[in-house]
Amino acid sequence: MVAEMFEIMYENNGIGLAANQVDLPYRLFVLNLSGDASARDEEMVLINPVIVRRKGTEEESEGCLSLPGIRAPVVRAAEVVLRAYRLSGEELEWRASGLAARAIQHEVDHLDGVLFIDRLTPQALEEIQDQLRELESAFHEKRSLGAIADERQIELRLRELEAART
Repeated sequence: MVAEMFEIMYENNGIGLAANQVDLPYRLFVLNLSGDASARDEEMVLINPVIVRRKGTEEESEGCLSLPGIRAPVVRAAEVVLRAYRLSGEELEWRASGLAARAIQHEVDHLDGVLFIDRLTPQALEEIQDQLRELESAFHEKRSLGAIADERQIELRLRELEAART
């Protein structure tokens, strides 16, 4: 599943991807800040991540694989300390700043059910409303055509995953 997550991330020109973005009920995300599929040594899998400290603030433009083509300025902590587990089970504590800090906060937000648009100022949100409406309309059209799983299909997949774990 993790390998598939990296492939999806690279195919969509991303640098991070949370499990729940690809319909997986796990608290983990994958990260490769270079976004380069050939830079496998830069890949990270972070399981049960918790941000234990935040420091300072920075505003930068962000986008998201879940909202393709939409970017907006988001205020985030300039530095974070993350505790998580690697795929090997080893505990990790990572002090990150810059792009790493931003990506960590973005992916942990996903795991908590928060999208970057939830962190926008009212003005910034208003500026992308038309793009959001277009994306929502396209989603509903694809779902009605069966190209995107409906709630029942998602529930069945989650049950299959749970059964496979036991």
